[in-house]
Amino acid sequence: MNTDTILHNLNPEQHAAVTAENGHVLVLAGAGSGKTRVLVHRIAWLITDRCESPHNILAVTFTNKAAGEMRSRVEELVGLSARRMWLGTFHSLAHRMLRMHWHEAGLAENFQILDSEDQLRLVRRVIRELNLDEKQWPAKQAQWYINGQKEEGLRPHHIDHYGDPSTRTLLKIYQAYDAICQQSSLVDFTELLLRCHELLVNNPALLQHYQQRFKHILVDEFQDTNSLQYAWLRLLAGDTAWVMVVGDDDQSIYGWRGAKVENIQQFSAHFIDTHVIRLEQNYRSTKVILDAANHVISHNQDRLGKNLWTEMREGDLISVYNAYNEVDEARFITARIQQAMEKGLARSEIAVLYRSNVQSRVLEEALLQVGIPYRIYGGLRFYDRAEIKDALAYVRLIYNLHDDNAFERAVQTPPRGIGDKTMEAVRECARSQQISLWRATQELLQINHFTSRATNALTQFTKLITDMQTDAVDLELHEMLELAVQRSGLIPHFQQERGEKGQARIENLAELIDTGRLFAYDAEEDMPIMAAFLAHAALESGERQAMDENAVQLMTLHSAKGLEFPLVFMCGMEEGLFPHYMCLQDPRQIEEERRLCYVGMTRARQKLYLTFAESRRLHGSETRNRPSRFLRELPPDCYEEVRLRSQNIKAASPLKRLAMDSDAINDEGLMLGQRVYHQLFGEGVILDFEGDGAHRRVQVRFDKQGTKWLVASFAKLVPV
Repeated sequence: MNTDTILHNLNPEQHAAVTAENGHVLVLAGAGSGKTRVLVHRIAWLITDRCESPHNILAVTFTNKAAGEMRSRVEELVGLSARRMWLGTFHSLAHRMLRMHWHEAGLAENFQILDSEDQLRLVRRVIRELNLDEKQWPAKQAQWYINGQKEEGLRPHHIDHYGDPSTRTLLKIYQAYDAICQQSSLVDFTELLLRCHELLVNNPALLQHYQQRFKHILVDEFQDTNSLQYAWLRLLAGDTAWVMVVGDDDQSIYGWRGAKVENIQQFSAHFIDTHVIRLEQNYRSTKVILDAANHVISHNQDRLGKNLWTEMREGDLISVYNAYNEVDEARFITARIQQAMEKGLARSEIAVLYRSNVQSRVLEEALLQVGIPYRIYGGLRFYDRAEIKDALAYVRLIYNLHDDNAFERAVQTPPRGIGDKTMEAVRECARSQQISLWRATQELLQINHFTSRATNALTQFTKLITDMQTDAVDLELHEMLELAVQRSGLIPHFQQERGEKGQARIENLAELIDTGRLFAYDAEEDMPIMAAFLAHAALESGERQAMDENAVQLMTLHSAKGLEFPLVFMCGMEEGLFPHYMCLQDPRQIEEERRLCYVGMTRARQKLYLTFAESRRLHGSETRNRPSRFLRELPPDCYEEVRLRSQNIKAASPLKRLAMDSDAINDEGLMLGQRVYHQLFGEGVILDFEGDGAHRRVQVRFDKQGTKWLVASFAKLVPV
């Protein structure tokens, strides 16, 4: 395909980004502005117009799905296979580099990847081995701590607990976990990138090789990068590569999992003479929706700045509904969904978004009552299902007898009469001698350590594995998977599980065998096919499933990023729920909540509903919350309040009362979540307002003086 064809149908800003000459480029791409189109066409333009070799281009995105779509679109544009091109997720590219340089990285050649669930199981095992109370030290908390430290590039020896008992214990867990992973050559998702970063730092010649190879580095969704990902990119770029990053600081919503919005905000400072290009033309939503979203996000500080616009029609006003409670809210949403379906809108074109998963229950009940099929978006993917993990544990153990996580899973499913006491003895032996569970089992069997029953059970299990290992030699991938499924005893085990669930598990195991037949293996890859398949299964684990075409989609606002629907409902628009109560005292977190609102609003193409309830029962108790500040930030000419016939239309709605209160508050230039200074009490953050006129009060949580109510007109609060 020639250059003219590649550049055809690009708008002026997209054209400028695609054809930017040598230099660093920051593309601020608003929602629905065609950012993936720009990245794909940029790669194609570099290859066809600038005659760059695909081997000199590194392109990074965040999901396997996005990487697959980019690869296929590049192939379509340039007419060349992109399989060997370095285009993929951070995890997959780091994995590829580690497979090529496993020795320099201090890994075994057949190192195994731990997905999130396997990592949690290993952390739980470490906590037990350290004789810690699992209630006081939840495995999930320790897992978050370990991953958080790794994302900052910190190994256990880098961390000082400064005498803090909690940090000391978490550090102890991290040290023990790290030791097991090193001994067993296990690599969790975060370790992939940390180990890859260390590989380059510790091997200057290797770093120089990759810096000379990658002349162009392109990064998608740059606002979602964490500290380690950015450090890895900067290391690879060095002083020679031209870097193009595409992202939107207004859509940075993953701070809770380590993403740093500062990366995109400071990119121009780190990469000198960066050319900034703004993609502001939106091809998704109506003008009304965009105007409202622009107005809401404008309340955030330190934005890089952009304003979405569209050539599409004005569109319907946003509808805001004030419900009595969460049941009334769910009934309203269900009724509007029925009306949309009667007008011909497909169920799959409708999404209901909420801040917290606990909100879905009442919505599900309302949809069930009227017989509308729905689906909770983000359910378990194929490789996340328990039966698939069980079968793959046998495959991993056959491939590497010293894979402790695989041993733990396989020895327990199906049950073989190997109890906790027996396994604890095996773990203790492995721990004391710093050997694998497999080797510890062999040694304990040799000295007749166990009872005759335990000895018999362990002997049968180890013989099963070694026999399978012998019989697996020279088998095709799908044949080896079938061997594991048939000989493991998983099928008769799941046949005992009555009903559709057990049958579904058996069908999934048959599907696993088929994945072996269909697995796209590149013979040029520098790893055995089984290693490639196991890595594929681990890297695919945890990504979101495709949507059911015949169901209304229910999902959290975080899950909705990257999606779009003709009709969108955002429910639970209340202070304490959205923005979430845990964010109310931190202005930075409030800004991320506002970005989340912006993301939710820009998912809607044609019609957007925003709903809130005067009272809501959550976690067993009823609360009464004010309407969300994000509703107050809507421009008046962009929305209408929906009032049912039974409601008193003469009474001002809570939203109108809030708006009137807000107008008065604005006289002092103050708003919720704002940091302010008081001459006597110091700095604090505004939590709430009450009343109007001379009696209007403001609630402030001061950093050193606690929470206080002050008369707004006398407080003389100064914005910080």
